[in-house]
Amino acid sequence: MKKSIHFSYEAHYSISHESSGNESEIWIVFHGYGQLSEFFIRKFLPFDSGDRLIIAPEGTNYGYLKEFQGRVGANWMTKHERETAISNNHRYLDRLMEEILSKFSNPPKIHVLGFSQGAATATRWASRFPKQIDTMVLWAGGFAHDLHMPESREKFAETRIILVSGDRDPFLSAEVIQKQNDILQSLGKQGEKLWFSGEHEINSELLGKIINLRI
Repeated sequence: MKKSIHFSYEAHYSISHESSGNESEIWIVFHGYGQLSEFFIRKFLPFDSGDRLIIAPEGTNYGYLKEFQGRVGANWMTKHERETAISNNHRYLDRLMEEILSKFSNPPKIHVLGFSQGAATATRWASRFPKQIDTMVLWAGGFAHDLHMPESREKFAETRIILVSGDRDPFLSAEVIQKQNDILQSLGKQGEKLWFSGEHEINSELLGKIINLRI
């Protein structure tokens, strides 16, 4: 007989600087499979400023990246107990944002970026988060396939959607592109599709243009 129990759990995240509560915008950046937030956020630190706070939550599932020792990485979920992982992610991310936003007297703009596996987690969480999401960047990843469409369509109605892909990304296929186009159509969105020369990775030059809203 398999049962479940709820208990308090400690999760981790990385932040670009200690928030003053006066930043005008927040970027929440979701890492990909097998990454850790403390290393992932380094790609975004060049764009940190007194007006911009960057937060990198860390997936709560961990494993060795090779065999049974050495480097460890985090992931957002696996197919095992998937629904439980999704619920846990939502509670964790909601609590994290509640803690961060409690410091603000004037609500900041909220931008979300999900890389690879983090893109699906980001969209799934953002689709039900009560605050307005100003920008949603899906980098080398896409919308979760199990979004609740009526709710998500309303939620993302005023959200700028940007999809970023490397022209040599081995995980990108015509089928993957078509599925994302179908989801965009169901959401009533066109989406902005940006390409860079590279593989399954973050391109710093293009990232800077997006974060600084020069695109």
